[in-house]
Amino acid sequence: MEQLYYVGMDVHKKTISYCVKKAGGEIVEEQRIASTRAELKAWHQRLPGPWVGVMEATLFTGWIYDCLVEQGATVKVAHPAMLQAIVAAKKKNDPIDARTLADLLRCNLLPEIYMAPREIREMRRILRYRNLVVRQTVQMKNKIAGLLMETGSEYDANKLHRRKYFRQLIQELDGVVPDSVVQLLQLSRSTVEQLRKMDRQLLRGLAQQPELQQRLERLTSIPGVGPVTALSWMLEIGEASRFGTIAQAISYCGLCSAQHNSAGKEYRGPISKQRNHHLQCVLVEAAKLAPRWNPPLAAVHARALERGNRNRATLAVARKLVAYLMAVDRSGKPFAAAPAATGTQAA
Repeated sequence: MEQLYYVGMDVHKKTISYCVKKAGGEIVEEQRIASTRAELKAWHQRLPGPWVGVMEATLFTGWIYDCLVEQGATVKVAHPAMLQAIVAAKKKNDPIDARTLADLLRCNLLPEIYMAPREIREMRRILRYRNLVVRQTVQMKNKIAGLLMETGSEYDANKLHRRKYFRQLIQELDGVVPDSVVQLLQLSRSTVEQLRKMDRQLLRGLAQQPELQQRLERLTSIPGVGPVTALSWMLEIGEASRFGTIAQAISYCGLCSAQHNSAGKEYRGPISKQRNHHLQCVLVEAAKLAPRWNPPLAAVHARALERGNRNRATLAVARKLVAYLMAVDRSGKPFAAAPAATGTQAA
């Protein structure tokens, strides 16, 4: 039987420290290479025998993973928050981290994470860039309002960001406030317009992707789920089949509290920080509006609101949204509301 080697890789911006071990734990090779595609390809060719590698999830993981997989390598990615063997170590450096990763892999103790297909990760990068554009748009809008408040200018907050009203406001402020304020307001407004244009362009490009169109149509058939929520679900989740239960999907979205159970005693903490915060944010915002168009979600919100906590009611709606999204994704069919109960209940 051919020897299988286990390779731990501690990746950084400029270098990669690696350690090659046999199944018994013997170190075969330890070195450091440059973080370049050419160096990775040459390194992959000179490694002994068949091997499986592991690296921690970082900003640089994606392109290194793709480069090695293209060469035919088997690579796994570890969850950084669960690598307690590295975090809690008294002595920590790059070679030791690479050895620890190799040991966790060969002992089958690796906290492996899901790596979405390359096409999904590329579209996810576009969606997250769009999230950045939206945040910057809100910041610029807040800056416009702040400049007006600084100078004591009166304005209608509901109409402030409409083109016609803004032009009229600038004309009224000319000569009343300093010229520098007028220039900053005009510059901020032009920035908002440019960011809005980028937002529309990015969303349009994602919605026109052939591999997403049918899935997008199915998910948006759920009342209260729009294109942004559906795209966020598709690209952040990847494949819905990777979750065995709805509870696992809810946990991944960060819509449940942390659980601590020891010696028969259970304690529930606040909302866990171990989550996909991009998807959590989108689902929470969608849950605030979805009950307006979805009567079952409105009923869920009303029942939870009777307990007196509006935030918990929003979370209850968000969890129900996850259940709807999972059901539609798994079935491959558009959303169909459950039929209303008929008849009278027997006395």
